[in-house]
Amino acid sequence: MTSTDAPQGPRPGQPPRDPRPGQSPQDPRPGQLPQGPPPGPEVPFQQLLERARALAARPGRSILGITGPPAAGKTTLAAKLRDELGAAAAYVPLDGFHLAHELLTEMGRVDRKGAPDTFDAAGYVALLRRLRDPGEGVVYAPRFDRGIEDSIANAIAVPPDVPLVITEGNYLLLRSGPWAQVSGLLDEVWYIDLAEETRLRRLISRHREFGRDAAEARDRATGSDQRNAVLIEASRDHASLVVSLGRW
Repeated sequence: MTSTDAPQGPRPGQPPRDPRPGQSPQDPRPGQLPQGPPPGPEVPFQQLLERARALAARPGRSILGITGPPAAGKTTLAAKLRDELGAAAAYVPLDGFHLAHELLTEMGRVDRKGAPDTFDAAGYVALLRRLRDPGEGVVYAPRFDRGIEDSIANAIAVPPDVPLVITEGNYLLLRSGPWAQVSGLLDEVWYIDLAEETRLRRLISRHREFGRDAAEARDRATGSDQRNAVLIEASRDHASLVVSLGRW
């Protein structure tokens, strides 16, 4: 499927397309940034916006998923689409389903925060099912606050007349556990690609913005975050569309 095709993916409830053989990224050598596969084709934002408009114009409600490794630009794209579409779209990130920081500490997983087992995946699936149900009325979703490193319940309201919900997160195409139910509840899933060196630099910069020193930021980005990125990359071939945000 090319970036200019009208949305023609399977409707929710249909089986996902068969995966194509993928290429596994190699672990980085000490002191080097990982070298992943080349990024997907750069697609102008206007083409993506028109594709999202087509989803919003379908009868009933559509849900667009945006996925990709950490710092690929998922939030940037989702927020920009939401802003352009205005009242026709709502934005519901997966990040609101992080398990509580206190609970992750008790479970011994806080150093791996962001891994698949540090989210309430079943809760996210339940929310997507409610968003698909036209009889639900207003649906409230949680929002993750990086300032407190925790989620705030019922912080996002999705009115019943919103025709398109945009959701983004790392594991929308994962094929294990409750995650395996996610893609069947989405009308399309776009995989956001980015040159690996650029992505790692962005991710290290993000960690530094939130208080880690240079060494801690790099260790996190090339450690647990990179293991998550490899897992996410393995799901790439299940996407409806693979694009790079390029310079915009």
